Parts: sequence; C-alpha cells; structure tokens
Amino acid sequence: MLPTTASKGRGAARSAPPLLGPYLRRIVKWQQMDIEYTFWQMVHLCTSPKVVYQHTKYHKQTKNQWARDDPAFVVILILFLVFATSAYCAAYGESASHAALTITSVVFLHFLFAGIVLATLCWFLTNSYLREEPNSHVVEQRVEWLYAFDVHCNSFFPAFVILYVLQYFLSPLLVAHGFFPALLSNLLFVVAISYYHYLNFLGYDVLPFLDRTTFFLYPIGLVIILSPLMILIGFNPTRYFLSLYFG
Repeated sequence: MLPTTASKGRGAARSAPPLLGPYLRRIVKWQQMDIEYTFWQMVHLCTSPKVVYQHTKYHKQTKNQWARDDPAFVVILILFLVFATSAYCAAYGESASHAALTITSVVFLHFLFAGIVLATLCWFLTNSYLREEPNSHVVEQRVEWLYAFDVHCNSFFPAFVILYVLQYFLSPLLVAHGFFPALLSNLLFVVAISYYHYLNFLGYDVLPFLDRTTFFLYPIGLVIILSPLMILIGFNPTRYFLSLYFG
C-alpha cells in the first residue's frame, strides 16, 4: 500500500486499505503461502522479536507496505489454536458438541473478533494521536489496518505458547488448591500479558512516522501492580478460565 496523502492534523483514521481483499483471497491458496518463513517468524518472536521487525523494514522497502501480504501466519496460528484447544477439550471436556463449541469460541471470538477489535483500536489511536506532524514536503503516512492486525497476531503467538501450550502441561499442578499453584499461575499470566504488550510496542515503535509509542508499554505497569494483589487474595487464573470453559 502506497502512503496516502491527507490533510494536516490529527483527524480520524481512514478505512482499511485495499490490500485486505487480495490478502483474504490468498487464504485458500496454500501453494502461495511461505510456510517456512512463517515458522521462522514464530520462533524468533519468542526468542529475538526485534529481528522479526527488522525484517518488517525490509518488507516495506521491497513491497512498499508494512503489512504482510501472506496470510500464512494467521492460518497456521488458527490451526495451532484448534489443536491446543482440542487437547484441553480431550483432557477436561465433557462431550464432542461442547468441544466443538469451545474450539469455535476460541478461534472466532477470542482470537479473530478480539484481535480485530484490538487492532482497530490501535490503528485508530496511532493514526489519530501518535503520528508525528509531517513536513510540508513529505508525503503523510498512516498505519495500515492490516499491519495493526499483524502486530496483534505477532504479539499473540508467544502468549499462545505460554497460556495454551505451557499451561496445558502444567495444568495438573496449576489447578490444585493452595498458594504455590496460584503464584505460578499468576506468574504465567503476568509474563504472557507483559510480553504481548512489549511486542505490541515493538511493532509500532519500528514505524518511523510514529511518536510516543512507549504508550503501548503502560499496560505492563498495571499488570505488575495488580499481580501481587491477585496472588494475595488467592486468585488462580488457570482455575478460573478452566472452570469458565469446562465447569
């Protein structure tokens, strides 16, 4: 997507870019997806996330857009969600119909719907309040909506590894009563949520036309402040969410 010219000032963000149409059409074309590069990104998001966003700069230079033009990351992440949720249903579920409902709600409600809402909110905030005032001789740039969704997906994946995969294997310990299970469960959620917001910050900090992107780090402070309180009152998020889904 080429940078668009707009009037000066911090007006409301524009509609989603036309890139979305070709992106959606490629979802059903596996032969056009770069699966190997997607797995490379997933690994480095957990180990060296700055490297991933360095490649985002290269993508901008070669494709003239910040957003991915390959839906492989989203498709593979959804498949991982289906497999992980199926494992939880096999361990804690009651019936096949309940499992189908749980998988559907996780994929479409918790990942896609929540991701669209969060991406739209970040897209609006960055375009409306965080862009630097453009020079009169420079073409004004805006955050692409699809890039905002990419940032959410990138941030979601390590949280998925912690809260869906690692938590699954630790769940026999985490669902027990007592201080230590509650402490460990809260630590998992603190790390997952904090890392999500850190990656969110990296995703927007890499854009040269944005300012005050440290705004995206503020939720980490809130999480750190609230977590000791949750531990002291004995709140166990693992037990809470498993009881929410599986009674």
